[in-house]
Amino acid sequence: MTDIFIEGGRTLIGSELAETSLTTFGTDIAQIDAPRGRALMAIDARNLLVLPGIVDLHGDAFERQMMPRAGVDFPIDVALADTDRQVIGNGITTVFHATTWSWEPGLRSGDNARRLLEAIERQRPHFAADTRFHLRHETYNLDAEAEIRQWLAEGRVDLFAFNDHMDGVVADISNPRKRNRMVERTGLSSEDFDQLVAHIVSRAADVPASITRLAAAARAAEVRMLSHDDQTPEMRRNFRDMGVRLAEFPVNEETAREAACHGDAIVYGAPNVVRGGSHTGWTKASDMVAKGLCTVLASDYYYPAPLLAAFRLAADGVLPLNEAWKLISSAPAEATGLTDRGTLAAGRRADILLVDDSTPMRPRLVAVIAAGKLVHLTDAARLAGMAATSRETVVAA
Repeated sequence: MTDIFIEGGRTLIGSELAETSLTTFGTDIAQIDAPRGRALMAIDARNLLVLPGIVDLHGDAFERQMMPRAGVDFPIDVALADTDRQVIGNGITTVFHATTWSWEPGLRSGDNARRLLEAIERQRPHFAADTRFHLRHETYNLDAEAEIRQWLAEGRVDLFAFNDHMDGVVADISNPRKRNRMVERTGLSSEDFDQLVAHIVSRAADVPASITRLAAAARAAEVRMLSHDDQTPEMRRNFRDMGVRLAEFPVNEETAREAACHGDAIVYGAPNVVRGGSHTGWTKASDMVAKGLCTVLASDYYYPAPLLAAFRLAADGVLPLNEAWKLISSAPAEATGLTDRGTLAAGRRADILLVDDSTPMRPRLVAVIAAGKLVHLTDAARLAGMAATSRETVVAA
């Protein structure tokens, strides 16, 4: 591995942007405000921002690589390799693939969750991004409980979320457009889908006890937990009492305030910020950020969104860039227990972005360093003084 000298960028150190240089050694940052020393590769960062890599704790856009059209499948290894290129090309150096295990067959089935987990474990050494498994458990999927508890005990799950979309499924059955989309995703006939939903709903009384058991298993395994779409302060309190300290997409302000008052991490979608509101018509994320009721932004369904969202928050005057960047770097790192990344400091993991911010609200990613390796470069003229004997593969956009 070639040590790298990054020269003269506007570097985010703590809460301040300062023009300085830094060096990497192996997988880590060696020194801030450093001379080149023995580094064999140098990158000219003048007129660029030097920022910590993005930590994305919830992204499921990889599903589009797996099934770009309803009923059209591609091999998981191909889909994940393409996803790795996408996340790196958008500055995401740590990615949690949010994998839904539902009671449905098809894209969100148990078989698919197993294949995804196995593929991530198998391909992880070959990915440029640090790729982790975020299991989104549909709480009505009672038949999955025993296997999920085993996965938790074996250390195979990096984040664990409780999802309950059952009310929405029941409501959407009468909407032809939404119904068709759900049925197509499962591969079932319309009649079989109705029968399956009726069976799942009939087991509602068994769901709370299953949630309690799974939360206990996650606590025992020291796996951090999220609750998805909390609808009321009481719901948030109930999950917190079980050790679920990440509130993911609370649907109203009073629920977000309940989370904030008790120090819970509050996650909203970065696409919501970029688009100026939720595609579902729910909470506007930028308003929550402005009120101090959002601590983390995630890519959700669109990998370019975290990078764009931070710059939009700054351009709109919601937060200065140094504060907005925390929402996609240090805060998600802290929320997921990854204390070795999210900030630029000696001894931290060398996940580093070089960004051209000369066009308002349209940041251009020039280079990405992940765990000390240059894995993405769009401007080769920025390279200087790389010894021929130490050249490494550079994945250019």
